[in-house]
Amino acid sequence: METQLDPTKDDLPLMANTSHMLVKHYVLDLDVDFKSRVIEGIIVLFLETGSRYRKASSTGKKGCQSYLNETCKTGSSEPCHVSVSNASVFSSEAEYSDFAVCRKGEKDTSDKNGNHSNEKQTSGISSSKNCCDKENHGNKDFLLVLDCCDLSVLKVEEVDIAAVSGIEKFTMSAELTDVSKGLENLRNQIVHELVTLPLDRCQEQLHYFTCCSQAPGCGELEFTTGTWSLEIRKQGVQTPTDFPHAIRIWYKTKPEGRSVTWTTDQSGRPCVYTMGSPINNRALFPCQEPPIASSTWQASVRASAGFVVLMSGENSAEPVQLQEGITSWYYYVTMPMPASTFTIAVGCWQEVKQQCFTADIQTEDEFSMPFSQDDFRWHKESCGHVEYPCRFQNPAATLQRVIPYRVFAPLCLVERCEEHLLQLIPQCLSAAYSTLGTHPFSRLDVLIVPSNFSSLGMASPHIIFLSQSVLPGGSHLCGTRLCHEIAHSWFGLAIGARDWTEEWISEGFATFLEDVFWARAQQQLSCDEEKEQQELKALLRWRRLRDEVQNSEEELQVLRPHKESTGEVSESGASFVKHGLKAEKVFMQVHYLKGYFLLRSLASTLGEASYLASLRKFIHKFHGQLVLSQDFLSTLLEDIPEQKESELTVESISQNWLDTSGIPKPLLEEGETWKECKLVQQVSAEVTKWIQANQRIRKSSKKKRKQDEVVFQKHIWYSC
Repeated sequence: METQLDPTKDDLPLMANTSHMLVKHYVLDLDVDFKSRVIEGIIVLFLETGSRYRKASSTGKKGCQSYLNETCKTGSSEPCHVSVSNASVFSSEAEYSDFAVCRKGEKDTSDKNGNHSNEKQTSGISSSKNCCDKENHGNKDFLLVLDCCDLSVLKVEEVDIAAVSGIEKFTMSAELTDVSKGLENLRNQIVHELVTLPLDRCQEQLHYFTCCSQAPGCGELEFTTGTWSLEIRKQGVQTPTDFPHAIRIWYKTKPEGRSVTWTTDQSGRPCVYTMGSPINNRALFPCQEPPIASSTWQASVRASAGFVVLMSGENSAEPVQLQEGITSWYYYVTMPMPASTFTIAVGCWQEVKQQCFTADIQTEDEFSMPFSQDDFRWHKESCGHVEYPCRFQNPAATLQRVIPYRVFAPLCLVERCEEHLLQLIPQCLSAAYSTLGTHPFSRLDVLIVPSNFSSLGMASPHIIFLSQSVLPGGSHLCGTRLCHEIAHSWFGLAIGARDWTEEWISEGFATFLEDVFWARAQQQLSCDEEKEQQELKALLRWRRLRDEVQNSEEELQVLRPHKESTGEVSESGASFVKHGLKAEKVFMQVHYLKGYFLLRSLASTLGEASYLASLRKFIHKFHGQLVLSQDFLSTLLEDIPEQKESELTVESISQNWLDTSGIPKPLLEEGETWKECKLVQQVSAEVTKWIQANQRIRKSSKKKRKQDEVVFQKHIWYSC
């Protein structure tokens, strides 16, 4: 299947040819300039050949070994800091040039911003098909295609990692002794050895990634940029196997780039952050956007002293002063994640401190533990994901109810965070642990983002953005939103959707689990109070879903728009996110609400205890992996054979809930039952009382205005 992409439509193209080559690790070295509103620097990509070119002997998945210590988490070597402005230190050939090397016979059409593209390729979208055909057909050069938008790419070169001191240890295996294919083959084999190091050598791996990223260049590579892509080629190289597996890209963002927002915080100080753009991070750095291209990364970010750099990273970075007025911050991750989950926020954030809290591993019961013997049996089973330091196999991590956390905010909001937010975080983290078990990530930063943030919250690995709007709403609004974002650690991050159109897998689960988490965080609630609270929320959500369905396009109401073709990509790996750029979709909640009601219906049918046990089993089976709807539904139903005898099947659920627009039939029948809830009746009566009171006030005010008008008119008449 070869996908044709039309730039005039509202679908978001994913251009990267991930079936040919996959990025396994990114090293970013960036400078943040608030005066010019530009992030500038280099990114080094370490690649492996894609699934279409891997040998059969290397396609098997490695199991996850037990991770019994935290050697990767502490003591990792800090990178050497090299100024981006001194680009020549990396290059062993030719002087630095602001112009790309253009293809023979083609005119250099770089614009005044340093953006390079060929005249014949104005949209950048037609390259999706071209990159599939340019493998080895007609002796054409292979093209590496990256997702890229709103970036000025300055230079691309191959990295001579064979020149790194000590790298010879990776050339000692039998596979690497044959260098008959030349030095290029040796470099690619070294990259392969480096990206496949076992997890007990992850600290060493990070060190050599840093060293290799600073190795000299060994030849510039030709490239072109389009609206949505960056294409890179090396003359004479016709297959991904022979293409350089370590490349360095010099680039800078544009002030109008759509992946980051330059603004001021609530205290009037400048800041920049990733705010969840529909185009994800392709305007922050060249990358592979499709979820299948999960990778690790490390980043050094420099900014003026006084600014704090927060990022999705496993370590709690501390600033290192490089020179007067400049500090550097270093973060890394060892769990492969999609590039879209990379998050950064640079500003004059203040850490909100509390007098005494230590996030020690706690073993006492803070809540009743709902785990069964099956839950503990799953902990002993090997994981199904690629090898990385997995917390589900770390005995200490499996007992950690509250992971270490920090809170940051603009100066003017510090007191509010102390008053409302700090006390809620450990309660919500512990409630989440009592429901789902092991926290997938080792730490958490929470940032109150600027007022232009368009959502109530956003979750990324190791960091949550919260809107200032949740702070004045008391513990309930702040707590429920915090629970929603914490739920994304399991659903949306540790377990991601293989096809982005199935966002209900992330948002539906988070909406359902926020109620469960928050009920457990409010320890004083009785079972009846908890049920009534959830019935009231269900009614409000049902009305919101009903209104949205009545006022939106039918095709935007479908949870699985590709139906049975969900998850399919083109031969090259390129695809598109249906309606990914449609403006009104940003404001719709149908994936939250229909997903929530589907999960609520399943929990009601199976019983909450059995349902939550099935969720924990699903998490243990699929964490660190990408899934489709049928993966979850099959896992849920496979242990409940009596349900298979009824109409509750994967096919029926898909037909009723996922593949159709409007309100699902089972939900229409349930809509009236919530009105019988005692709390719903109380709230309805209270709302009615205030509506009537408001109407009386308005009538009285209107009558008084008429009387005043009569008096005024008489006064005018007599004056005449």
